[in-house]
Amino acid sequence: MGRNADYHRTVSKQYRQLLKQCQVNLDHMDRELPPSVEDFGELLKERGVSRREFIKWTSLMTGALMLPPIFNPAVARAAEQFSRVPVVWLHFAECTGCSEAFLRTSYPGVADILLETISLEYHETIMAAAGDQAEKCLEQCLHDFPGKFLCVIEGAIPLGNNGKYMRLGPKGKTGVEIAKEVTAKAAATICIGGCSAFGNIPAAKPNPTDCVSVSKAIGVHTINIAGCPPNPVNFIGTILHYLMFRDVPPLDGLGRPVWAYGKRIHDYCERRAHYDGAEFVQQWGDEGAKHGWCLYKMGCKGPYTYANCGQVRFNDGVSWPIMAGHGCIGCTEPGFWDTMAPLEKPIHEDTFGGGQGTIDTIGTALLGVTAVGIAAHAAATAIRHRDDKSETK
Repeated sequence: MGRNADYHRTVSKQYRQLLKQCQVNLDHMDRELPPSVEDFGELLKERGVSRREFIKWTSLMTGALMLPPIFNPAVARAAEQFSRVPVVWLHFAECTGCSEAFLRTSYPGVADILLETISLEYHETIMAAAGDQAEKCLEQCLHDFPGKFLCVIEGAIPLGNNGKYMRLGPKGKTGVEIAKEVTAKAAATICIGGCSAFGNIPAAKPNPTDCVSVSKAIGVHTINIAGCPPNPVNFIGTILHYLMFRDVPPLDGLGRPVWAYGKRIHDYCERRAHYDGAEFVQQWGDEGAKHGWCLYKMGCKGPYTYANCGQVRFNDGVSWPIMAGHGCIGCTEPGFWDTMAPLEKPIHEDTFGGGQGTIDTIGTALLGVTAVGIAAHAAATAIRHRDDKSETK
């Protein structure tokens, strides 16, 4: 009991010190960042969000960021400063689906309102300016906010033919040139979606334009908000963490925030009990599907995929793919379009590496970038699943 008490006192002291530092950082941000153009409290009222709902949201975000309740006021304060962070949002080889996903909401909550207020100094999809005028907006931001703005990149970067597969703007710069120029002056670089984080669909075989991730293309460390598209909550939480601590959140071996990508889809899936009970959907529309059984045999990649989709969900928090009846396709993992294919068949039923073994080896490779405890659990799960499969044959 004595050791337990000592441990809790030590942890409590560390958190108090961290909170004090957080408050210092927020004071610094308050002085350094450009003034807000809108009153966040008034904006919440206009959108029909009560103070009670805002406090509830801050509690949920505090928990999601793996912080104790004493940080609730700090999260609320960071949210109120959200619109003061200058953001340069670049588009390269992508479908703009990540931006579209962030813009689509029917009943705006706190997260949606934060995205509405974000200080976008440059965003090719939604800005009114074009051509030379747009170029001047970008140049002005780089001049006015060096080391203070966040660079958000959507899309992979083509390297083929010296980057000439992608030329942008009135000066015809390549994507590589623009990325190097902007990230060199940014406080941090955030990759939105699997394309910028890992190359993914633009880099899928045969990849004629030689698309690669942002970090591989220009050699910078990036915060990877993976997904196709990612959940806006993961983006917002990352910026809140940056505001509170003037630093990026702890990242896994693939550059993803641990608070959002530290657990497998499988670990929080509402169909997990059916997996453990070896109750699987065998074909679309069968009795198992009607009863919500596990979708592993229909190609679900949840056991190999790290993300919080089942916790935060999509479409205003209403649902997510597995809940809606389709298996996870592994879109938060590197090269998912190739390595997780075919998307509606179990990963072990195809060959991988030119027939040198089964595609099961991908799961083992993915586990290597996560915590040892999680990896051990997943390995045990994989062994049990193979045993279940052999028993059902």
